[in-house]
Amino acid sequence: MAKINRFHQDEELKIKFGKKEWGIVFKYVKQYWWELLLTIIIIAIGVLSSTVVPYIMKIVFDDAIVNKDLQLLYTCGITLAAMVLVNILVSRFRMKHLIKVGQSIIFDIRKDLFSHIQKLPFIFFDTRPHGKILIRVTNYINSLAELFSNIIANAVLDILSLVAVVSFMFAINVKLTLVALCGIPVLLIVMHLIKKVQRKIRRTFNDKNSNLTAYLMESINGIRVTQAFGRRRRNERIFTDLSVQVYRHWMKTVGIEFMIPLTTSLLSELTACVTYFAAVMVVSGETITVGVTISIINYLRRLWNPINNLSNLYNQLITNMGYLERILETLEEPEEIKDSPNAYDLPDIRGEIEYSNVDFLYEKENGYVLKDLNFHIAPGERIAFVGQTGAGKTTIVNLLSRYYEIESGNIRIDGHDIRDVRMHSLRRQVGYMLQESYIFSGTILENIRYGRLDATDEEVIAAAKAVYAHDFILRLKDGYQTQISEKGSSLSIGQRQLISLARTMLLNPKILVLDEATANIDTETEQLIIEGVKRLMEGRTTLMIAHRLSTIVGSDRILVIGDTNVVEEGSHEELMAKQGAYYNYYTKQTEN
Repeated sequence: MAKINRFHQDEELKIKFGKKEWGIVFKYVKQYWWELLLTIIIIAIGVLSSTVVPYIMKIVFDDAIVNKDLQLLYTCGITLAAMVLVNILVSRFRMKHLIKVGQSIIFDIRKDLFSHIQKLPFIFFDTRPHGKILIRVTNYINSLAELFSNIIANAVLDILSLVAVVSFMFAINVKLTLVALCGIPVLLIVMHLIKKVQRKIRRTFNDKNSNLTAYLMESINGIRVTQAFGRRRRNERIFTDLSVQVYRHWMKTVGIEFMIPLTTSLLSELTACVTYFAAVMVVSGETITVGVTISIINYLRRLWNPINNLSNLYNQLITNMGYLERILETLEEPEEIKDSPNAYDLPDIRGEIEYSNVDFLYEKENGYVLKDLNFHIAPGERIAFVGQTGAGKTTIVNLLSRYYEIESGNIRIDGHDIRDVRMHSLRRQVGYMLQESYIFSGTILENIRYGRLDATDEEVIAAAKAVYAHDFILRLKDGYQTQISEKGSSLSIGQRQLISLARTMLLNPKILVLDEATANIDTETEQLIIEGVKRLMEGRTTLMIAHRLSTIVGSDRILVIGDTNVVEEGSHEELMAKQGAYYNYYTKQTEN
């Protein structure tokens, strides 16, 4: 098992942004290359129309007015009006089109990210707070929308503007242009010097924010326990401490990021040097016309606008790169457990199961959980697993559906190695009934139909009737259309179990896994569930994880798990006669 990360621990970044990561980004962008190319062309037209305005003003003052050329003055006026109109149209197109393209890219990334998370093994979710996963799919993805909708386009716009402005300035007066550009190397040096520190500080801030989200989610999920044990004040202190860390690192982030706009602001003030230098040139005898002076001053203002914008965009890019790193890290998270290239669909099975020399471990340093495990289950047989907490009972049944991958050995169903068949076809024929069944927000009908979307209403109702859930459902206000909150908090534990039974019955699996489905339930509902479970087990191979040994007395066989393997095997009567490990477990429970 990978190292477990908690809400107060910063996650180690597993990737280093390089060619592979840029390739992934390019994959999403290139699908919209035509739209982006068209947008860049339109932006270039807008930049040209905007940048030419001061040059036209030079013509007005140096040619039209000096020569009293009314026709040229009219032409310049019409041209200026046309340039303004073009700018308005370009701005409207750019805003509308780029938002559409940017959101399309974000939609693709979000969809692929969620799809990939669905394929990741249990170990991925076992080793990190779910809040840290959630923030990547929501906050980080939403922040990336700014990158693809505005930052890229505005960067193109400002770079083209800068090139155009500098080109026109050089065309008007080379010396004044060189004076105006002398501050840019200083800005580039500052950006280079703080780049690594800026990225590190931004990444740390993201980690602290992720920690806060993780604790918030954990606190919401555990609110009942919090209130029951009077932990409110202690939890508030923990949340405050995490919030203080977010605040402190945010201030550090803002402090380092402010250095760039501060530098550009100071350098832009030095443009007064250009006016001073122009005065020196005039005094020295060089000819500088009114038109040149006015156009250069106009271009100076336009020169520093894109530079200021680009410095701000640079800060935004660094911010979004931190988000992008975490998203790509998740996308690159190995599936580990996936279908082999030659995998085939598991055909309809009878339910024969065989574990042959199975070894399994979570972490090498903690040793094997299962070692050289061997047992055989005949079709339709009812097997119970017994053992102390942590002996590996739940691990054994989780391996059957490849929720974890075995280290060595083989697990076969009807002679098919589970690593040779497609997981979807495997898991559709193995049904799980857990001690705490998860109920999704929606109607009861939708919850029962969750594993078989093609099932008709009649089939759903028939499944509910078969496990004795129908009567309680009809007593609810809206029957099968009753809306249920997340986790089914509006229902009792027993009612949630009955819905889960109906869901499993509708799936009609050939192999059934039961993890003490009647625990913590009132006597009346427990009897209903017991009857429902009996109905569900009919004609199916059943694997039961027993916590209360009285519930598995009628099993065909009982496997006692201990010391990484099966230590005893037999029926209840046979094991009691041996007076071994099972006998000790059973007598201790019955005495209590």
